[in-house]
Amino acid sequence: MRPFRGPAAPLGWTHAFLAVAGASFVGVPVAAVLALVWPGPVPGPVLAAAGCAAIAAIGLPKASRRVAVRAANRFLRMNLPEPVAPRRFSTAAWFLLWAFAGAALMLATAVALVGMALPAVWLDGGETVTVLVPVEVRAGAAGAWTPAVTGGLLVALIYCAAGYAALMRRLAARLLGPGLAERLAAAEEEARRVASRNRLARELHDAIGHTLTTSTIQAAVARQVLETDPDSARLALAAIEESSRSALDDLDRALGALREEPAPVTAAPTLADLARLCERAAAAGAAISVRVKGAPESVPQAVSREAYRIAQEGITNALRHAPGAAVEVAAEVGEALLGLRVANPVTGGGGSGYGRGLEGMAERVRLLGGTLEAGRDAEGRWVLEVALPLRPVRAASADGSATRRTFTA
Repeated sequence: MRPFRGPAAPLGWTHAFLAVAGASFVGVPVAAVLALVWPGPVPGPVLAAAGCAAIAAIGLPKASRRVAVRAANRFLRMNLPEPVAPRRFSTAAWFLLWAFAGAALMLATAVALVGMALPAVWLDGGETVTVLVPVEVRAGAAGAWTPAVTGGLLVALIYCAAGYAALMRRLAARLLGPGLAERLAAAEEEARRVASRNRLARELHDAIGHTLTTSTIQAAVARQVLETDPDSARLALAAIEESSRSALDDLDRALGALREEPAPVTAAPTLADLARLCERAAAAGAAISVRVKGAPESVPQAVSREAYRIAQEGITNALRHAPGAAVEVAAEVGEALLGLRVANPVTGGGGSGYGRGLEGMAERVRLLGGTLEAGRDAEGRWVLEVALPLRPVRAASADGSATRRTFTA
């Protein structure tokens, strides 16, 4: 009973009707031209071949596949992607099959329409009616079969329309669906989209994680000194406000990229903002020192932005795993490499070296073709050292072998 419950049958019938209408629009002029130029009556095979060639030619223009795809999506209830390449021969084959299948369904429709007249002929006293073949309809009880035949023909027509829709969906998937080149392009686009989302996830993790960590520490400081040192409490609250505003800018930038909106006016932070980052961390009560050697403004923007995020995550990890400990941050801009170093004493159970933060830093370093080392040094401090090339290098391998990561127990 499925063909009677859904719109597949009427939509399939409409799709077939469009095929026959389009084929007639092309075939009638071709037949007229042949009748004018052909000496004598036009042979049937020649007329059929000319009509098929004209219908197939409809699929050769680039726009034809787009029209066919939209018609299939609309009337066959498919979800074919918008075509990129023309695929002319496949589209020409589709138009031919569309015309043949549509003509077959229209023939079944004509038979059903003639069959609908059988009860009227019976009630009118009977007569011979041609339904593909001559059918004699008698008056009285001998012609009582006509209503049943009419109902059967209508039911058969509905099943034929549903079957037409199912057959054309299969053909459309093969002939109008994306080809190999389009599938490869779609896969590359999806890979770029996933890489962009992963990059945004790293941005949010580093920016929001740093803000939450420093804000938690600053809030704790403000609560402790609220009664005894109101000025320090106000400074801590002001630092929370500033870092939260910066985090909102980062969040707005990331969400705008996800929505494919134009880039915001506020630029992403770079290595030139490292000193400001350390000032905010110091306002949280951390004993942090920063040393920058070289000219950070000469670092390429892409490297500078990633270096800032790496330093931000290193400082966040230090504040999270070693609260109150002295943190040393150093950046050195050389001729070919940018070096980053974040060091802090290990307190309690911190400094295990595993987690999303360190994994995110390793991914940033890998994409830039640099190296990363993280672990305890001889003095027992946790040290993060990163070296990033300032000029393009060979892309890192898929297994991350171009990035050296050391986790020392």
